[in-house]
Amino acid sequence: MKTERPDTPTELKVRALRLLTQREHSRAELARKLAPHAESPQALDALLAELTQKKQLSDERYAETRAHWLSRKYGAARIRHDLKAHGVAEAVIDRVSSEGDLEKAKAILARKYREPATTREEKAKRARFLQSRGFSYELVARLLFGPDPEF
Repeated sequence: MKTERPDTPTELKVRALRLLTQREHSRAELARKLAPHAESPQALDALLAELTQKKQLSDERYAETRAHWLSRKYGAARIRHDLKAHGVAEAVIDRVSSEGDLEKAKAILARKYREPATTREEKAKRARFLQSRGFSYELVARLLFGPDPEF
């Protein structure tokens, strides 16, 4: 059985940069991936601080990228939950998660359903669909059951 030695600081930095070139990572996510390879938690913290200081690692950039990618399918609540699960700070989440939810919901419904809902059961089905995607009840009700519902 082969035992692996921890990475040197240079090897750890190369590993971190390789991960960051593939896609953006949050600080917590990158720390979790690098922890098994680090000599010590202090060495890992020093590397993460250096990457953050050089703007090679940014929770804000990660949150914007992830929120944009998720916004094609999900609402603000689902995006908030995902970002929180990836260790992004609450202040950063507030800035990126709630832009244009009504328009996103309309676009998602238009892609999924071609015809407007005519029965109460169809509207309820669409409401459940949107809520499962992370849209608030208030937004769904306004979109489907409001004064001039479109779907």
